[in-house]
Amino acid sequence: MTEKEVVIADRTANPAPLGLLGFGITTVLLNLHNAGLFPINSMILAMGFAYGGIAQILASAMEYRKGNTFGTVAFGSYGLFWWSLVLLLVIPKLKFIETAGSAAAAADPVAMAAYLFMWGLFTLVMFIATLKLKRGIQVIFISLAVLFFLLTAGEITGSAIITTIAGYEGIFTGAAAMYVGLAEVINETHGRDVLPI
Repeated sequence: MTEKEVVIADRTANPAPLGLLGFGITTVLLNLHNAGLFPINSMILAMGFAYGGIAQILASAMEYRKGNTFGTVAFGSYGLFWWSLVLLLVIPKLKFIETAGSAAAAADPVAMAAYLFMWGLFTLVMFIATLKLKRGIQVIFISLAVLFFLLTAGEITGSAIITTIAGYEGIFTGAAAMYVGLAEVINETHGRDVLPI
């Protein structure tokens, strides 16, 4: 008997555009708020939970199936980031979650700064991994790290100006993710590079 190697072609869809668009669109909407264009509201919370959260977690599971560790960690982490952010904003308003007879306290600026700083640090390290990936992904990760560090500075200083600057930088970050996600869909559909990544 002789051994025979069989190669099965991967016919599954590319999950990256779903994850990138879930991240990108939600990031733009949240940062329109950070830029001071409208207050935080249920639209942002719903997008954070559903498209920012669920869509990226689904993309993470699909990247796992494809054997893509970077995509699994990135989409899974940022999907859960969105869920944690929504919970940070919603838990203090929930009456049934009480400590010492009152609702859980909202995170103070120092706690939020620590939260945002850790996400910035994580993103900066993930950026190092993108140096082997497409330039568009590099732009997303370095601009996201800058966004987290700007938001950290805004929380520590209480500066509305820094938070507004972060908002506009975040709009750029989200738009970059939207561009890369849509470019991947368009390029794959046309079978050639229509939009550079």
